Amino acid sequence: MVLTSTQGQDGLPRYFAQVFDMSQKMNNGRIDFVMPDGRVFRAEGRNPGPVAELHLHNPDLFARLIREGDLGFCDGYLDGWWSTPDLQAFMDLVHADNEDIYDGFPGMGLLRAYERLRFWLKSNSKTQARRNIAQHYDLGNEFYQLWLDDTMTYSSAKFDTGQESLEKAQIAKYASMVDQMGAQPGDHVLEIGCGWGGFAEYAAKERGLRVTGLTISQAQYDYAKERIRRAGLEDRVEFKLQDYRDERGLYDGIASIEMFEAVGERYWPVYFNTVKDRLKPGATATLQVITVDHRRWDVYKRGPDFIQKYIFPGGMLPSPVVLRDEIKRAGLEVLRSIEFGDSYDQTLRRWHDTFNRKWDEVAQLGFDDRFRRMWNFYLTSCAATFATGNCDVTQITLSRPG
Repeated sequence: MVLTSTQGQDGLPRYFAQVFDMSQKMNNGRIDFVMPDGRVFRAEGRNPGPVAELHLHNPDLFARLIREGDLGFCDGYLDGWWSTPDLQAFMDLVHADNEDIYDGFPGMGLLRAYERLRFWLKSNSKTQARRNIAQHYDLGNEFYQLWLDDTMTYSSAKFDTGQESLEKAQIAKYASMVDQMGAQPGDHVLEIGCGWGGFAEYAAKERGLRVTGLTISQAQYDYAKERIRRAGLEDRVEFKLQDYRDERGLYDGIASIEMFEAVGERYWPVYFNTVKDRLKPGATATLQVITVDHRRWDVYKRGPDFIQKYIFPGGMLPSPVVLRDEIKRAGLEVLRSIEFGDSYDQTLRRWHDTFNRKWDEVAQLGFDDRFRRMWNFYLTSCAATFATGNCDVTQITLSRPG
């Protein structure tokens, strides 16, 4: 039997009735709360939408949600306090214009202040930036090789039909970066945040560019160096284990693919001034950047979310408006931009599928079930934000005036 009200129901977890009442204010979709005793409570939004289930394992979950808000709810998932048979469907429901439900939970003010202090302490000075990047990218090349495509690209692909392979779509993204930049054979391009060397290899091998790539991840640096050696491109590609703020010299172009997200708001002016100083007069830079819907910007920036707490400490996303303002403030000119958030949705869903298909091999590297839950939460929540338009990804091209 499915229940649509808590009235007359005994033995309910503390604060469940309040949470259930708030859930009934959803705009879109439906959720079933499955209690340990088998009772099912259903909350439906005003409009059709994603359908999800929440299976309760710890009755203190709802008190934690009231006290700590969305972060407490996320932590509850990591701790095994609740589960769902389809995490992606659950995330699609949360982000289907339903986020305002938990924005006003009583405990959020104090919790956000505490987490914001922790977040500020992890801001990206040169030393802290290395620590923050190491927390994510130095999980080991073997880990990423198990579920990324053969290009070893950890950023949004650019799909055309949606039917092509992830590898083909990643190469299309690289091609678009070069096309948007307008780089010509023989040009010397600086890549800020070179990852495992995929763009550098493509740009040198397929487009005839010289590339200098920067990373502060030892694991990525070692992999990228060996990759270029195997490709026989050492005369055209150089990698430096170096912070972007320490780079000198002038370049014909700059590429930066989803590195800006890790810079941190405090250092945005430094980043764009560095881009300007490293470009030759009249030269262009193309940046691939994840953005937050400007209508959600004020809520987003109030305090760190799950991604900032567990996945990318010290990171921060701009809105499209804020991004363009920062670019102009540095004396750079925006030439054009293209957006393809639907491609990121598909990229993340493919990563999620492969990550779980390869989980037995991932576990052999020493990662436990809590880590699996954390990464599933991360990948599915991100996919949902792009599917609903709460986040987007752009390739934005800018120039240093001549």
